[in-house]
Amino acid sequence: MRNRIVMLLLAASLAGCGLLPEQIDETRGWSAQKLYAAAMDSMNDKDYTQAIKYLEKLESRYPYGVYAQQAQMEIAYAYYKDNEPASSLAAADRFIKLHPDNPHVDYVYYLKGLVNFNDNSGFFASISDQDMSERDPKAARESFDAFKTLVDRFPSSKYREDAIARMNYLVNSLADHEVSVARYYYNRGAYLAAANRAQDAIKDYPGTPARERALALMMYSYQKLGLTDLKNDAERVLKLNFPKSVYLNSDNFEAKRAWWQFF
Repeated sequence: MRNRIVMLLLAASLAGCGLLPEQIDETRGWSAQKLYAAAMDSMNDKDYTQAIKYLEKLESRYPYGVYAQQAQMEIAYAYYKDNEPASSLAAADRFIKLHPDNPHVDYVYYLKGLVNFNDNSGFFASISDQDMSERDPKAARESFDAFKTLVDRFPSSKYREDAIARMNYLVNSLADHEVSVARYYYNRGAYLAAANRAQDAIKDYPGTPARERALALMMYSYQKLGLTDLKNDAERVLKLNFPKSVYLNSDNFEAKRAWWQFF
């Protein structure tokens, strides 16, 4: 009984001093260099949550030190690897705002592009029964914008070539999305909405492969609406740009097969 009382008094004393084991900070007194090294060790071990903790302590304790900017950039990457895209983007935006002239800011723009590029929250997901008009291309557009900023502002960046390749993919994906929305409307008998959305795809993404399908959708939609002049105009442009298009001859078996596979 006496020993128990002694232990309780000791615990109370330690609690009063803030020295209970679970409250002891092992990093107390660590230098910025040691905190950064520990964070990088955690990164190498793929323990990104722990790496973030070390980096946040570093930035908090040494906000003006030589490691502070590096820590801010590494936090954005660690959040990205820890599947926390919103936190990663927030950290990246903060870094860009605070350090627009940092020699590695091109990487931060690239990271922003990657975070949104890999965001599968609806746009890139293939869900056959999903309402295509409700799929949000916001992440794809923001990814494109980040890569475009990188390409425009940093022509010598080592990330430029990969950014351009991803931009091309994104443009094609966004064009396909617009045509898929138009197709969705067409299948539900909303032919005017289908024609308008297909026209938007042509206007916004003129050099993409989806343009052929968009023109075909316009042609078939106007035909359904009985708008002969507009149907003929769409057909003329389709013939001019894609003279061998399988969508031009609706009586051709290959054209029918391609058309219905498309739908």
